[in-house]
Amino acid sequence: MIFLGTSGFSYNDWVGPFYPSGMPKKDWLLYYAREFITCEINATYYALPKPVVMESMASKTGDGFLFSVKANKQMTHERGNNADVFKVFREMLRPLIERGKMGCVLAQFPSSFRFNASNRDYVEGFREKMGDLPVAIEFRNAGWLIEDVFSWLSRYELGFCCVDEPPLPNLLPPIAEVTSNIAYVRFHGRNKGKWWQHEHAYERYDYTYSPEELEEWIPKIRKLDQTAEKTFVFANNHWRGQAVSTIRQLRMMLD
Repeated sequence: MIFLGTSGFSYNDWVGPFYPSGMPKKDWLLYYAREFITCEINATYYALPKPVVMESMASKTGDGFLFSVKANKQMTHERGNNADVFKVFREMLRPLIERGKMGCVLAQFPSSFRFNASNRDYVEGFREKMGDLPVAIEFRNAGWLIEDVFSWLSRYELGFCCVDEPPLPNLLPPIAEVTSNIAYVRFHGRNKGKWWQHEHAYERYDYTYSPEELEEWIPKIRKLDQTAEKTFVFANNHWRGQAVSTIRQLRMMLD
């Protein structure tokens, strides 16, 4: 089954392009869940909310809705003395797990996280700390793209996060691989001029996909879906609701 959604939903700049003007923020997820059946929660990368916040989010979505939750930066980018963070993260997820709305944990590592034995050990430890939760790993350094890595991810039941991002040195190309029962795709946009040099973080993801660019992914997504039990596809080109348009186009193409 293919789950199509966006990376995040709570953006002020979506008012107008997606959310009706005047709609209270507390109703945004209710409105979002009328159209989409999954959402990737990125705010957890910056701070871990209390479980009651996740309980509230779960209550605003219908049966079958699944959340993907991004690992906190202390788990992927800082990585020092973070055992307590993993415990808090797992506790935060409890309401989603109990309600059957936990889709996947996304662990996005930085471009400085290179392929070596120490970092492989860290990823294996990450897998152990997550227990039986589905986990997808997003590498941002192309040094990880060797055949041994895919078999290694499969051995530890770690999903490989496929990405569409600018064609820049050391970034990952748009390949489609399945290494667990979860397939995972993120559309970051192809704004190569702002990827490394930008004043505001959102500028990196300010990009509108053409139908031709999205069409390139249709056979890849179908291939992923034939192999995996669940295929998550998220659009992260979120500035001014461009992610919504991306997913709507993909949905029409896949239908």
